[in-house]
Amino acid sequence: MSQTLVEEGTPAEFEERAARLLAQHQDEVWRRVDRLFARLMMGQWVVAIAVALLFSPYGWEGKVRSVHVHVQAAVFLGGALSLFPFALVWLRSGTALTRHVVAISQMLWSALLIHLTGGRIETHFHVFGSLAFLAFYRDWPVLLSATCVVVVDHSLRGLFWPESVYGTPDPEWWRLLEHVFWVFAIDLVLLFSCFGARREMREMAERRAAAELASEREQEKSRELDKALTELRDTHEHLIRVEKLAAVGQLAAGVGHELRNPLAAVRNAHAYLSKRLAKPEEAATDARVPQFLALMDRELNNCARIISDLLDFARERALSLQPCPLRPLVDEAMGVVPPREGVRVLNQVPETLPVPVLDREQFRQVLINLVQNAVEAIPLGRSGEVVVRADGGGPEPLRVRVVDDGGGIPPDVLPRIFEPLFTTKKQGTGLGLSIVATRVQRHGGTLQVVSEPGRGSEFIIQLPPAVARAA
Repeated sequence: MSQTLVEEGTPAEFEERAARLLAQHQDEVWRRVDRLFARLMMGQWVVAIAVALLFSPYGWEGKVRSVHVHVQAAVFLGGALSLFPFALVWLRSGTALTRHVVAISQMLWSALLIHLTGGRIETHFHVFGSLAFLAFYRDWPVLLSATCVVVVDHSLRGLFWPESVYGTPDPEWWRLLEHVFWVFAIDLVLLFSCFGARREMREMAERRAAAELASEREQEKSRELDKALTELRDTHEHLIRVEKLAAVGQLAAGVGHELRNPLAAVRNAHAYLSKRLAKPEEAATDARVPQFLALMDRELNNCARIISDLLDFARERALSLQPCPLRPLVDEAMGVVPPREGVRVLNQVPETLPVPVLDREQFRQVLINLVQNAVEAIPLGRSGEVVVRADGGGPEPLRVRVVDDGGGIPPDVLPRIFEPLFTTKKQGTGLGLSIVATRVQRHGGTLQVVSEPGRGSEFIIQLPPAVARAA
């Protein structure tokens, strides 16, 4: 136990807890045995009255059977021997006074029963049974009190009324010694039993104290670990924000370059249109006016896309989760992607797929980005196919796959495709896939890509099990 002491707590803390647990256990034992003797006292009272009515007249006066003074002794003296300890058990259960009063009353009950049966030797076994029951307290001073009562009772009654103890008016002188010897013999056995039970209770208390201290240490370690994890998560989130701010700073130069070209084109178109619109009759017949208007619209859309990507990357809007059927959402995302001649976009999401819980707008943008990237991955001038599939859902992980048969991703580029500001396109900020990966992670999922040059790519979104309802 010393090793446990060193590991689980200080000696003083361990000893204090073990002593407290031992006292608590001992008090529970004392109260339980008190209740046992309370019931036993009442039962003995009933038995004593029955013995006084049915047996005492024969035991003391042979064939004469009448209402004897023993009946009064059984009723009144037995009542006193039962009711007083019963009241103490009711009012002061578990106290030392109650235990000793119970022990004295129980041994006086033995004396009364021996008297009522005319000193029959069989009734003397009640003494040994009472001592054994008192040993249930596991408190050796109680046995000492009970033994003193037996010795005093046998000595006095053997001296002044031997017939009530030994069943004969002229017993041998050594009968008292014989009885006392057997009482002390059973006391010796019961004392060893009490000491052994006490030792086992202390060992149990020490083991329980060690277990409780170990549990408290583990709970404390768990709380410290939770605190450390919370601090680590906060630090991680702070680092992410810092990295995003740094990326936004790097992006500022790129945004200036990206916006310069479309804005220059818009400015030139605006200057030309301003001159032509000054003469409405010439503008109406000038074929370049519609071209410049379309150019302005296209380049302004590019500017809006660049700014939108920048804002999406820099801010984190809280998720608004709600049940969202996946197949209609895929149809909606496909309808936003500009079509390309020769490229088929197919929605193969099962209609029976369990409905996941998603942020509809953010996941819609994820699908738009992935489908549009898949369409753009198919080389110009040849036909191709982009397919969106899904399986799982409900109690199983939900997997959404966006598959294309385009040119694939080169092996040296593949590890970097989710990095902010990394792009292989002539136009673009390099934030699209980074935003997609972040939004998938915020849904608790993962985004993986499998690609082989010349054979296409497959982007796999895996979301944790979600509560689904009937579609």
